Amino acid sequence: MNLYREFTSAEDIDREYNAVSMVSDLGPYLEFDASANETARNELKCVLDVSYGHRADEILDIFPAETAEAPVVIFIHGGYWKSMSSRDFSLVANGLVANGVTVVIPNYSLCPSVAFPEITKQNRVAVAWVYENIHMFNGDPGNIFLCGHSAGAQQVGMLAATDWEGEYRLPGESIRAGVPISGIFDLSPLYYSWLQPTLRLTHDTIMRESPLFQVPVGGMPLLVSVGAEESSEFIRQAREYQAAWEQAGNSVEICIQPERNHFTTIRDLYFEDGRFTQTLLTFLEQNRR
Repeated sequence: MNLYREFTSAEDIDREYNAVSMVSDLGPYLEFDASANETARNELKCVLDVSYGHRADEILDIFPAETAEAPVVIFIHGGYWKSMSSRDFSLVANGLVANGVTVVIPNYSLCPSVAFPEITKQNRVAVAWVYENIHMFNGDPGNIFLCGHSAGAQQVGMLAATDWEGEYRLPGESIRAGVPISGIFDLSPLYYSWLQPTLRLTHDTIMRESPLFQVPVGGMPLLVSVGAEESSEFIRQAREYQAAWEQAGNSVEICIQPERNHFTTIRDLYFEDGRFTQTLLTFLEQNRR
């Protein structure tokens, strides 16, 4: 019996979706990121642990651009919705701030301390906070872009499906576009994975929290990115999400990053002239107001 698509066992699903098992040694990736995160916080102007909600972990880190009215990238961190924090992704601000972008990295609660949908709610509130306050940090509230990695890419998909005007009274055109990187857009296989005891997914949660099943008509432009060296399922999910977005009549591009795996698809953002940094900047410029 198939559990999901052609997969007949949890082990098969884990092999495709557990990114840690796809690399021989996680250590060098963790070491690079830890050093880059510390360097970014030490060398860039930053305002850390700014509250956007009432919970202790509803905070965000802001890396202002040097000049006023800069485009804003809100970067949603990864960690399979169960680990890591905004501090583990400071490095993405380095290359973007150097190119005149204000960067905001929200933190959020983790499963199982909160139910999965609460994470989406928190990030929506964080985006609303940014719209109301980013002018104080050299950001233009009329040019906000969403970006995220892994679990954060799933969140970008959910934020892209949000009715910002109806639910949060934000001008819809203020959230200009989204860039989900290395994402899982159909959560269905995770029900059978090693993550299920922590995520506690239900059928209803899967349907409501999978961006693939929440594609709006008239949605914002997207740049969907994935590494060429990621698993076949990560690449398939990216392509399927791109196709669904396109089928709904929305503008979408796909960027399959050569020589990049799940842990290096955001590494270029640390560098001012990084290949994906430049790809992202071009996308921002094309979609600025």
